[in-house]
Amino acid sequence: MRLAFRVSYLGSRFFGSQMQGSGRTVEGEFIAACQRLSLFEDWRQAGFVSAGRTDRGVHARGQVIAFTTDVPDRAIGTINLQLPPDLWCSAYAEVPAVFHPRYDAKSRTYRYYFPEVPPSMEEMEKAARLFLGIHDFSNFARVRDKNPLRNILAIRIAEEDGFVYLEVTAESFLWHQVRCMATALLRVGNGDREEECILQYFEGEIDKPLPPAPAEGLVLWETDCNLSWSPLPQGGRSSSFIDHLSRHHALMEKVCRLLEHP
Repeated sequence: MRLAFRVSYLGSRFFGSQMQGSGRTVEGEFIAACQRLSLFEDWRQAGFVSAGRTDRGVHARGQVIAFTTDVPDRAIGTINLQLPPDLWCSAYAEVPAVFHPRYDAKSRTYRYYFPEVPPSMEEMEKAARLFLGIHDFSNFARVRDKNPLRNILAIRIAEEDGFVYLEVTAESFLWHQVRCMATALLRVGNGDREEECILQYFEGEIDKPLPPAPAEGLVLWETDCNLSWSPLPQGGRSSSFIDHLSRHHALMEKVCRLLEHP
């Protein structure tokens, strides 16, 4: 049976999602867990594939990974027991034998969370709307040998729990595209650039390349493969790990404020 899993991970301790010769990766940890559970021997023969790659430090809430196994019940029931605590499956779906999450994905959605609230939110929102539609993203990404044209289906700037975020949906993205878009929009939000600068970047009128915003704010929010998902329990180790991490960051925020105002 071929299975698809909706996968979440905290990217801070991963050298990206794609398997490589050295360094800890999402795919590497996932394949190792599957092999420990004897879900398959050879990941290539099992057709192990993910919907896309994320860079070092980038997180995911809606990555999709698929593989074929002779023991689907074991995979569904025990995969979260073998995955490391910063990587877990939130849902699964039975899929056709030819299902490929990268090529069958209808769209992908990313969120980029900014560390501070920009003073000119309204201008930032106006600038974001200029990205809608098909554009040449040569100045917003590392294109290399890829087609620079990308179709932005939806985009918005919103605020949640004191954090402003950019949410953008497209059929596909280029390397560093969302992070460079975030850099450009933050400049508008901070009043360093006018909203028309987005059009200037599309037209090739730039003085120097846009640096990508830090990876830690980026989350692969959703991959739409038109699947009907069945939820999976997160698992005790992942829940404990996240709780511990949240308490640690809350503690460090408290310590920083105490040191700032002794």
